[in-house]
Amino acid sequence: MKKWIFSILIMMGGLIAPFVSFAHVKWFAKIEPKKIPIEEILSPLFITISLLCAILLAVLSQVMTKMMNIPLAARLDTKLDSYRKHSSNLLKYGTAASMILQVLNGTMFAPEFTIQHTWQTIFMWVIIAALIIPGHFATKFAAIGMLFLFLHVWSQNRWFHMLDYGFYLAIIWVLLVGKTRYEASGFPLLYLGTGLSLCWVAVEKWVYPMMTTEIIRTHHVPTFGFNPEVFVVLAAFIEFIVGYLLVVGILNRVLAVVVTILFILTTTIFGYTEVVGHAMIHIVLLIFIIEGVSFYHPPIKMHHTRLNQMIFIFLNFLFVLSTFLLIYYRFAN
Repeated sequence: MKKWIFSILIMMGGLIAPFVSFAHVKWFAKIEPKKIPIEEILSPLFITISLLCAILLAVLSQVMTKMMNIPLAARLDTKLDSYRKHSSNLLKYGTAASMILQVLNGTMFAPEFTIQHTWQTIFMWVIIAALIIPGHFATKFAAIGMLFLFLHVWSQNRWFHMLDYGFYLAIIWVLLVGKTRYEASGFPLLYLGTGLSLCWVAVEKWVYPMMTTEIIRTHHVPTFGFNPEVFVVLAAFIEFIVGYLLVVGILNRVLAVVVTILFILTTTIFGYTEVVGHAMIHIVLLIFIIEGVSFYHPPIKMHHTRLNQMIFIFLNFLFVLSTFLLIYYRFAN
């Protein structure tokens, strides 16, 4: 029975999951962002979906644990564990490949940050070369170079805007602490940084909904029968939930595969810009598929009974959602 419930949930997610939920709005919107009143954001629809999502996640936290008891899932889990030794190299060379796409596209870190000086191009190629060279000293040199370049881009843009790409700091940390006593903190921080970035970007769709609706109409994004305004709310919730699951450590390999497929589907709508912009996220998600969460000590494990875990997820999701929304709205223009 539980298998059927899980299957239905996945099917519903597939039907509702809008491709645009994982597209970065700023890359494609042609209109200026206009913040709507907080009263419009906290609509009855928003509050209802918030409560339903909190309940769903509370139940999902238990269902997904049971999924790993299925023999096929257990064998696949064991097989993927055998590839974990390659995760560091995958991140290293995947970062190099992503940066090659960026520099060939004339951008740094994201499609919106264009290369404006020759030294920036040279600097990126130096970082790429250092990532390709075997040896952890070259990797650390590349990480320091990435940090310098990221801080340079940060200085040219608003700090509020750069929080969209906070996961790059986590990537830099993983590359920097490899083969040191801090190595164990690398991938957990990558989970945390990626999850927080996804949550932050999701809130943008609630605060500036007209940017997303303009993309839906311009690119003819399928809304599965939903009104575009309602569709935007659902899209943001899907992205926020994925980020939240990463942070609390209950996004297992099955869901990581689903998210990866959704990212791939967005490329059919938004094309090469989407490929360049999300190449790094694809690498990170692939690492999550390989790593699982066996190394991560999720906050939910602080509670030992199922009921306590479900209550924790329910209340914690609402708290995190409220905190992100209020902070984003306070500092948004």
